Amino acid sequence: MARLSYKEQVQRLREDSIVEAVNRLLATKGYDSMTVDEVAAEAGIAKASLYKHFASKEELAAAAMVRALDRAIAFVDGLRQRGEGSALDQLKAVARWAMESQLVGEMPSLPSQNSSLTASLLSNEAYMDRLVDLSNKLGIWITQSQTGGLLNPDLPADMILYTLFARACDPVVAMLKASGQYTDAQILEWALTSTFDGLAQKHKPAA
Repeated sequence: MARLSYKEQVQRLREDSIVEAVNRLLATKGYDSMTVDEVAAEAGIAKASLYKHFASKEELAAAAMVRALDRAIAFVDGLRQRGEGSALDQLKAVARWAMESQLVGEMPSLPSQNSSLTASLLSNEAYMDRLVDLSNKLGIWITQSQTGGLLNPDLPADMILYTLFARACDPVVAMLKASGQYTDAQILEWALTSTFDGLAQKHKPAA
């Protein structure tokens, strides 16, 4: 790999700083409330300079999502290399990691429906490549869990996949955190239980 010039290194560092600022704002304010002016201020650069790297608010959000997917793929690859536990254990670990990232403000929160942002993400090759890669890797564990009777085989695999993606920006987790009544450990445990075991009361066998 060719070594980056000093100018290229400076540009890379500046872009990293911008994307980190976007990620923090998306995690705390969400896409709709975030402004380009706020991103520039958070990154400590002039707005005109920011536009030299990213042409729009949609591009900024896409860059943050690519960064988030890179972290998710690295986490999943680490689980695959260690090979510890069942496929269901791996899915639970991914869900826990995603929610932990949200609780500490490292997971960007995006709207479920936004025409301009959706179009930008769908046309972003880096984003789509990573999304497909992550989906395929999780899909293997989902299929194994359903085949092994650990997850409901009657549910479409896509529904389970999208449910796991939703945990990464689950408003329930954020609301419980904001209430100040519960620890992060409690929130994570309850969220995982409701995700994988449902909300119905479990009946203990009679003594």
